[in-house]
Amino acid sequence: MISFPSIDPELVRIGPVTLRWYGVMYALGFAASYLLVRYQVNHPVHGSSSDGARRSIPEDFFDSLYVYLVAGLIIGARLGYVLFYDLRAYLADPLELFAVWHGGMSFHGGLIGCIASGAWCCRRHGVDVFRVTDLVTITAPIGLGLGRIGNFINGELFGRVTDVPWAMVFPKGGPLPRHPSQIYEFLLEGIILFGILWPLRRRAWPPGVLASLFLVLYGAARFFVEFFREPDAQLGFVLANAITMGQVLSFVMIIAGFAGALFFWHRKQG
Repeated sequence: MISFPSIDPELVRIGPVTLRWYGVMYALGFAASYLLVRYQVNHPVHGSSSDGARRSIPEDFFDSLYVYLVAGLIIGARLGYVLFYDLRAYLADPLELFAVWHGGMSFHGGLIGCIASGAWCCRRHGVDVFRVTDLVTITAPIGLGLGRIGNFINGELFGRVTDVPWAMVFPKGGPLPRHPSQIYEFLLEGIILFGILWPLRRRAWPPGVLASLFLVLYGAARFFVEFFREPDAQLGFVLANAITMGQVLSFVMIIAGFAGALFFWHRKQG
């Protein structure tokens, strides 16, 4: 068993204002994504989404886009958690919806929020939403990986009880050793997923295909890790006493990703 590295979740506290590691990870993830998107546009690969972006997207568009994405992520992640994971509690206390510092953010809800806000921004600026989506989604694993590090520092979203040699006792998880599932997700959803998607940008994919591939690969990684992650206490298993809500939502992502890839590929051929 490995000792859990107790790191104060609060990085800095100045009076009533607190800067937490989790928030810093969010900020670093968006900053890294923004810089890598700009890198793709400034160093385009001929025939790729980045090549088309340089020729068709205004220089200042991405500044506006990331404002929309940040807002969409926060609103979508919070609403997604409420709707998917704990609706009854929030119906009993609606004001708790705004208490984001208490935790409760859903990746799947955040993804929906980013898609909606990003699509709205693209429409306002007359930009091809699918080309932009490809540029952004291949950088998303960096933010996902950093977010999982934030979860680990917070000691939340830990895994199920286990006896593997690298198990840890989490302060919020009781006395028994558990899978460090946040680290599994950091590796799969962050490092490995980025390592697959980033090189693929050099090929001339039809707009929308890379984003669809992201949905498939993330959904598969998350579905797998959920077998090691402790189900949400208020929900438990939602299907057959074995399947979690995260797996249900990830399965929908996988299906949507395959359907999207086939649609965009067929559209190019047609």
